[in-house]
Amino acid sequence: MPWKPQGGGPWGGGQGPWGGGGPSGPRPPDIEELLRKGQDRFKSFLPRGVGGARGFILIGIAVVAVWLASGFYRVQPGEQGVELMFGRFVKLTTPGLNYWFPSPIGEVITPNVERTNTIDIGFRGVGESGRGAGARDVPQESLMLTGDQNIIDIDFVVQWRIKNAAEFLFNLRNQEGTVKIAAESAVREVVGQTPLEEAIARRRAEVEVKTKELLQQILDSYAAGVFVADVKLQKVDAPSEVIDAFNDVQRAKQDQERSINEAQAYLNDIVPKAKGQAEKMTQEASAYKEKVMKEADGEAKRFLSVYETYKGAKDVTTRRLFLERMQEVLKNSEKVIIDKQQGSPGVVPYLALPELRKQQQQQPSGGAKK
Repeated sequence: MPWKPQGGGPWGGGQGPWGGGGPSGPRPPDIEELLRKGQDRFKSFLPRGVGGARGFILIGIAVVAVWLASGFYRVQPGEQGVELMFGRFVKLTTPGLNYWFPSPIGEVITPNVERTNTIDIGFRGVGESGRGAGARDVPQESLMLTGDQNIIDIDFVVQWRIKNAAEFLFNLRNQEGTVKIAAESAVREVVGQTPLEEAIARRRAEVEVKTKELLQQILDSYAAGVFVADVKLQKVDAPSEVIDAFNDVQRAKQDQERSINEAQAYLNDIVPKAKGQAEKMTQEASAYKEKVMKEADGEAKRFLSVYETYKGAKDVTTRRLFLERMQEVLKNSEKVIIDKQQGSPGVVPYLALPELRKQQQQQPSGGAKK
């Protein structure tokens, strides 16, 4: 038995859900009519002659063409293009005009790989580069332990660039934070192997070089795609609580080094002179030795020559030797000897010739005095 709505139904008076089943009540909306009206409105926006299935096909082709054309992109100088397909890395592209699948299939990221980024460790600077006058210290980052078990306060700056954009984007979650933590770890390792005094003064440049090399090794092991351009130490001091005492110790050591240098300079001045004098005396002794030996050798050869002559003519040689010796003896004698046989009768036996000679020698000097 078919169901027939009776009076007193849920809508009252036997009416339907739209207020009544008779011809005088409101009717339900016609879905087909609504769809037809929507199509008519859409066609009114289209140019004349475009309609039906063909029009929709042309519209679809135009939309696809516009979508495909959106795949062209430009990589600016200094940037590196990273092409992704469904979020997965595919390849790197160089600066210039390139094409890749448009969104949502493909995606392109173009980070700047030539910009030098700077990270401050141990302080927070006011300026863009380096430690300025209003910089704020961060002891948690700057205080480190040296190789001789002393505490040192180091502030430094790390300058880095992107070396490989794909590794930089996908192998690190927090790129700048990772570089900062790795740099702090590297400098702590290097300083931990260096004494305090050498880290502050003599080996400061060596600390920078070793830190840069170690930091690059750490980042390469992470495949971070980062190139470390430079590591610059800004402040290397003892902690502020003991800086005055440390400076006093440094001044005392500088005085000690100055005294040692002065003593070394005096040593370098005296020792060469003493060595020169010793060498001079040695050379003079050697020359005197050679002279005496040569003279002795000459005297011996002369004696042998005279001896050989003496063996051949003893009387003549004896007389010649006697005369030579007497000549040497008498040439400086003040006595005047006169042979009576050779002398004239007017010569007195003795004349004061030496006194007269002395007077003649003294007369010019005495005249000068007058």
